[in-house]
Amino acid sequence: MKRMKVFLLMTLITVLVLQACSTASNKSAEGSNEGSKSVGGELVVLRASDATSLDPHFITDIPSANIIHGKVYETLVAFDRDRKIAPLLAKEWEQKDDVTWTFTLNEGIKFHDGADFNAEAVKATFDRILDPETGSPQRDKLSMISEVVVDDTYVVTMKLKEPYAPLLSILASQEGSMISPKAIAEAADELATHPVGTGPFVFDAWKSGQEITLNSNKDYWGTVPKVDKVTFKVVPEDSTRLAMIESGEAHIAEQVPVTEIDRIENSSTMNLFRAEGLAVEFIGFNVKDELLSDVKVRQAISYAVDREAIISGIYDNVGTLANSAMSPKIIGYSSETKPYDYDVVKAKELLKEAGVKEGTKVKLLTSDRKERINMAEVIQSQLKGIGLDVDIQVMEYGAFISEITKEQHQIFISGWGNATGDADYNQFNLFHTASMGPPGNHFYYSNPEIDKLIEQGRSESNQEARNEIYKKAMQMELDDAVYIPVRNYEHLAVYSNAVKGFWLDASNYTMISGVEIVE
Repeated sequence: MKRMKVFLLMTLITVLVLQACSTASNKSAEGSNEGSKSVGGELVVLRASDATSLDPHFITDIPSANIIHGKVYETLVAFDRDRKIAPLLAKEWEQKDDVTWTFTLNEGIKFHDGADFNAEAVKATFDRILDPETGSPQRDKLSMISEVVVDDTYVVTMKLKEPYAPLLSILASQEGSMISPKAIAEAADELATHPVGTGPFVFDAWKSGQEITLNSNKDYWGTVPKVDKVTFKVVPEDSTRLAMIESGEAHIAEQVPVTEIDRIENSSTMNLFRAEGLAVEFIGFNVKDELLSDVKVRQAISYAVDREAIISGIYDNVGTLANSAMSPKIIGYSSETKPYDYDVVKAKELLKEAGVKEGTKVKLLTSDRKERINMAEVIQSQLKGIGLDVDIQVMEYGAFISEITKEQHQIFISGWGNATGDADYNQFNLFHTASMGPPGNHFYYSNPEIDKLIEQGRSESNQEARNEIYKKAMQMELDDAVYIPVRNYEHLAVYSNAVKGFWLDASNYTMISGVEIVE
């Protein structure tokens, strides 16, 4: 039996963590602001769209999780700024064997509704997400857990169905958020609009389509935030968000058009934060659609899209050309996987073989982000060159998420933001049959051989063997033309001179617990 105290764990899991460094061009948000003083007050964070839910067991997108993860809710363990696993609600842990993990919890912590955080609370949280009756789309992400056992008031054991190499990384993600057992018992249906955690901020109000407000938790068990209140304000227009930062009306904007980078970097009142991301942007196919169920049609479209032109023309080379649905920063990534080359002649040949007539109509769905609308227009033009008539459908982000979970779409532009830094989070959620629909498999792709490989990757403890498993699976998915990889993300945010202590992590979470507003 090997005791995994925190200091040992940091060394042993190096293979399961990754660096999430920011690019050198960042202006520091950590500066001393010499001569200024912290004023508390309200931190205003601008975002392009509203959240879809505030219940971590039902959130399936990082923009929604960003409101509550690490703010209202906390996890047993967490990623530090270097993406290493660190203690949080659990102060230490022990892996007793391949399928048994015991966690010793910090004492004296309260949920925002006054309930005690203890082993019973941990069990209540996991029992809820794992109960089929709950209907959580996140259930399969934690389905390796067979039982949570209360050993003592502050000691809890997780028993797994099989070995699961990246357990700590999934426990550190928003799916591992600890929810008040009182709220689960008395008002579980209200968690979607009224989250109750242990974090540094307490939920205040949600004006749908307008803003979500959090208040500083003055009784927080850790370091109390230096701001009194945080307001996440919905401002769909890119230019308006930027103008509000520039004028001092707001402090942080989470989405930055690449066309505005020069303006921000030359501004005396705005600063740009850049962080290499874990996410990948892609063009996806609903493989159950009558037209797109033919692999030759999907292959033809894959050959017809000039991905490099999109990176340079739409994104001004912010981010890098992707070769799979997995970022190079993810554990399990392979540089050897190969998507389809740009080859219009081959594309036309395949469409002819598939019996697709010139002028055939196909729908392309995208959210209302400026760059994605521009990308859709480029794709429309490129596919016209092989005889396809593309109808672009633009939806607000929440409506877009709803649409792709209904299985009615054809081609769509989307992305997958890895929250754990491990390949399993990509592979299981995007391509496993069990993840069809809300969990993330919006391709509606089902391949028993792929399912088997993904399950092998989950249980394999040798990282080199895992890498080979994922490389094989990723190439098969590319060969099946399930999607077209486009761009490895570089996350951008803009913040005002009045902000100190802000940063983005590699999952694109806005890290504000240590933020100060200064004057």
